[in-house]
Amino acid sequence: MNWTLVNDRPIYIQLTEQITQYIVAGVFKPGTRMASVRDLAADAGVNPNTMQRAMAELERNGLVKTHRTTGRMITEDLEMLNQIRNELAGARVAEFLDGMKTIGFSPTEAAALLTQKAQEMDVDRKEEAV
Repeated sequence: MNWTLVNDRPIYIQLTEQITQYIVAGVFKPGTRMASVRDLAADAGVNPNTMQRAMAELERNGLVKTHRTTGRMITEDLEMLNQIRNELAGARVAEFLDGMKTIGFSPTEAAALLTQKAQEMDVDRKEEAV
């Protein structure tokens, strides 16, 4: 995993957010077993107690379930995962549009620029694949 942690916010919250993103992006597949708290903590470079706190938060949110014999499993509730994914995407779009507004773009202009850039990136990816 590629963990990005900063000191301006509680680490467990950042871990919770990043693991949530990994889950909705499919890095952690629905229904699969998660690595142990110790392994995840070592990978992220944090104290196991901090990772345990993040796991408890994920469990409260319904993204992870603990089973006595098999450990922690990622939820299989695809509807919930899609809803969270859409909420995260909506927040990023709003953040993007706010940023574009500060440099003088209307939402329509920003959307047009985004579409243009996406098309350019698609072309670049196709050329790389050849």
